[in-house]
Amino acid sequence: MEKVKIGVFGGARGHDMINVLYDHKDAALVAVCDKYEPILETVRKEAAEKNMEVALYTDFDEFLNHDMDAVVLANYATEHSVYAVKCLERGLHVMSEVLPCETMAQAVELIEAVEKSGKVYTYAENYCYMRHSFEMWRRYKAGEIGEVTYIEGEYVHDCTSIWPEITYGDPDHWRNRMMPTFYCTHSVGPILTITGLRPVQVVGFETPLMKDYKDTAITRGAGIELITLENGAIARSVHGDLKREPGSSNYLVYGQKGMMEGDRFMDEEHLLHTYKEGEKYCEGSFEHYTPEPFIEPEMAKSFGTHGGSDFYSTHLFIAKILGRPESEWAIDVYQAVDMGICGLLAYRSILQGNVPVKVPNFRNKEERDAYRYDNACTTPSVAGDMLLPRSSHPYEGVPDETYKKHEELWRNGTHLEFGRENAITK
Repeated sequence: MEKVKIGVFGGARGHDMINVLYDHKDAALVAVCDKYEPILETVRKEAAEKNMEVALYTDFDEFLNHDMDAVVLANYATEHSVYAVKCLERGLHVMSEVLPCETMAQAVELIEAVEKSGKVYTYAENYCYMRHSFEMWRRYKAGEIGEVTYIEGEYVHDCTSIWPEITYGDPDHWRNRMMPTFYCTHSVGPILTITGLRPVQVVGFETPLMKDYKDTAITRGAGIELITLENGAIARSVHGDLKREPGSSNYLVYGQKGMMEGDRFMDEEHLLHTYKEGEKYCEGSFEHYTPEPFIEPEMAKSFGTHGGSDFYSTHLFIAKILGRPESEWAIDVYQAVDMGICGLLAYRSILQGNVPVKVPNFRNKEERDAYRYDNACTTPSVAGDMLLPRSSHPYEGVPDETYKKHEELWRNGTHLEFGRENAITK
């Protein structure tokens, strides 16, 4: 069988997918595109060591003309839908890294591009494929704890210490201008995949700003979404730069007949706790164990990034293209959009005083028109006159000196030294 020919756009985050494609039995890495040439040089050296030919591009349009079947989008998180549409219009299958879209209008455009093209679109929300969350998805789908009544998703990752490394001191970097609820699918994603349910309403909240935001350049609090699912169950999603180390990617689900929860303090990273009630009320049994991969287990164990989950998002994309049975676990465009727009609409809730906001079902074409030209976001060039503030809290602009300091730390390779001793303001 001829292998699926795949290109990767974005070689930094995309390098985890590149590593999977180097050795995947059913796919071949044929091209990589990135504007930062040192990343391409790394790929060139790795490919040479493996006796592989991989074309390297700094221009996306040239990359798009390469002979390939599919593209992995691992570029800036605010630009995935824009490039996904371009790829779909060229007849290419697409796997999108997080987030699926920056605006409601982009959500509509993305869905319609997938429908029109007839090509495969999958969403690489890797936290759905962590060992504990993927096992919870499998066991819930099997009906082991009954129908969900309450569920939590938590992605706490304090990026303050590495902010110069991941933003390069660029004031216009998407991380420096994103709204507090934008980066929500590491917590919302597993909520929706585990339950298989659609969100119908969201209420958003934002925590206070860090007092030293002028030095960190993080001009937003953490995001919280309270989501009503279509069966009436309630979900709580929390994500952002809250203070704990190590960070937390934890999920908790209560059903009519039991519950499941990851290990919040990560004594063992993938440890799962489950409770199943028996025939008598309030009597049941607990299990505490580390789940084993249940799809391509040997291949999965050979990839360690993000707990091995980067393998699954990539493998299931390939399986979907090839029509394999395990592709039932791939995340399609409708569920991806559901995950992403929970954050977009939660911010509207925040700005309106934490009011409930309906989540539209874009599977229904009649619900799309109300959002077809809705480009409200925090990027001036995209939003136009619908520009939103970066935070619901009052804040002053970040001094230019802060961004210059961040750029200096990044360029000198000393970004890991970033701390309060580097403060610009006192």
